[in-house]
Amino acid sequence: MDTNNSRNLILAVVLTALILLGWEAGMRYFYPNANKPAPVATASQSPAPEPSATGKPTREGGLSSEADKALEAKDLQSALNPASRVAIDAPGLSGSINLAGGVIDDLSLRRHTAALAKDSGPQRLFSPAGTPAQQFAQFGWTGDNLALPNAQTVWTAPAGAKLTDKTPVTLSWDNGAGLTFTLSYAIDQDYMLTVTQGVTNNGTAPVTVKPVAQLNRTDKTASIDSWNVHSGPFGAFDGTVSFGPNYKDVSEAGTQANAGKPDWLGFTDIYWMATLIPEKGQASSDFRALGNGIFLADLFYAPQAVAPGATVSQATRLFAGAKESQVLDRYEDQGVAHFGLAIDWGWFRWFEKPIFLLLNKLYGLAGNFGVAIILLTLIVRGIMFPVAQRQFASMAAMKAIQPKMKAIQERYKDDKAKQQEEIMALYKKEGVNPLAGCLPIFLQIPVFFALYKVLILSVEMRHKPFALWIQDLSAPDPLHILNLFGLLPFTPPAFLGIGILALLLGITMWLQFKLNPAQMDPAQQQVFALMPWMMMFIMAPFAAGLLIYWITSNVLTIGQQKFLYARHPQLKAQTDKEAADHKRAKARS
Repeated sequence: MDTNNSRNLILAVVLTALILLGWEAGMRYFYPNANKPAPVATASQSPAPEPSATGKPTREGGLSSEADKALEAKDLQSALNPASRVAIDAPGLSGSINLAGGVIDDLSLRRHTAALAKDSGPQRLFSPAGTPAQQFAQFGWTGDNLALPNAQTVWTAPAGAKLTDKTPVTLSWDNGAGLTFTLSYAIDQDYMLTVTQGVTNNGTAPVTVKPVAQLNRTDKTASIDSWNVHSGPFGAFDGTVSFGPNYKDVSEAGTQANAGKPDWLGFTDIYWMATLIPEKGQASSDFRALGNGIFLADLFYAPQAVAPGATVSQATRLFAGAKESQVLDRYEDQGVAHFGLAIDWGWFRWFEKPIFLLLNKLYGLAGNFGVAIILLTLIVRGIMFPVAQRQFASMAAMKAIQPKMKAIQERYKDDKAKQQEEIMALYKKEGVNPLAGCLPIFLQIPVFFALYKVLILSVEMRHKPFALWIQDLSAPDPLHILNLFGLLPFTPPAFLGIGILALLLGITMWLQFKLNPAQMDPAQQQVFALMPWMMMFIMAPFAAGLLIYWITSNVLTIGQQKFLYARHPQLKAQTDKEAADHKRAKARS
């Protein structure tokens, strides 16, 4: 191997090592996992939980400190006193409304478990103020020189009231000065509540009130905000969805007003979100930081004049639940602008969404998402089989002209520019495209990326098992060779977390490359020899479902290659001869 080739190979290996060792650190630097906002002036809102030592944020979000988890369980026992609450019992949501403030601060998702274990209970989304995981929605009014309900106001509920998808509930409060306020709650079978704020003027003078709605949450339970999946404040304004700002931006600004009319706004994690959806009309909004990691999403309506003897009302919808694609699309069909885009599909949603829909359809047929991924791979490889045939035809053509190429390389070995010019002229004369063999790889890239996004974004994939030890296709392979599959009490770093699936990926890719013709450039041949094992390290931290797709694709590619070699025995014989020649040349060197 000449000096240039040796230098290039060493450079490639060094760059690969830098990627493997520096990727995780670089992502943490440029896209911090946990934003710890600086304290700002505290508003007169609900009390913030006391800060405590936090653990490392997780991909799904939720409390990560064991101390916080214990405190949350203890606080919930005392805060969720049934005597001061109205129960919520709907198909999608369960929980309660706090009569103190009329706050919706207790919601759990019935269709999703808190952890992989089936007995882990429903996923909790809202928790009362002051708990480590606080998140809640509050509705009220502002106005001058008026006695208005606030967070301490105790509302009156009808006897035996329970909010279900068939029975709405109305709370009331009389300010003792001629105004009666009402909060009417309705809920559907999924995750949407409708809260109607009413004011009746029983006095003799007109009054003006301004309805407001507010989401309050801690960033302590936020999922990781990364370069490809947003976690934090977001919304749709004037028909455009905005995945920003993040918690750090709001913390630094204190208050960040949103430009444009809000279609909806709130806070999102990778799988869950809570959003306020105003009625069409005049409204403005902002995001605010209260300090201690507490943030607000505010919705402000235009002032309403209430004449004596009159009643005015303002309805706001509250979505609090899982980002299930079909549910969000259904709400969009019902008039919530671009609600389906609350899932951060990115620029390539036109391709990712069909892959998701196809995968869901296959899941409905197979009853197992792992099997659905394998079936998806079969479909993709079947569609691309004609391309693979053309690739082999191109390989055969390249093989036929290799003697002429070697002659040109020998003739112009001291003039690389002339050598390249003559080779390109040979390609043109013989009608050969040297890049044709790369086409199947390029065609697979969009499918691979779309599946990657589906696996990391779709709550439908969360906690879905395949077989044996793979019980969550959206999470990495839980078994690591380095700690003897869990027998040793430590977790390897991400780039060393080689599991069985990553090992199978490396082996199948190596077998696939073994069937390919040897590269004419020794440096390229060595890079191809190293690539399967480099990819084994790179792909180890990715979702298990993605590795299953790639392994299946490699196995199918090996089968296709063997089939096409059987149809072109002269190509197989030539490939075997070249491999033997390459081995002999390597032994002589």
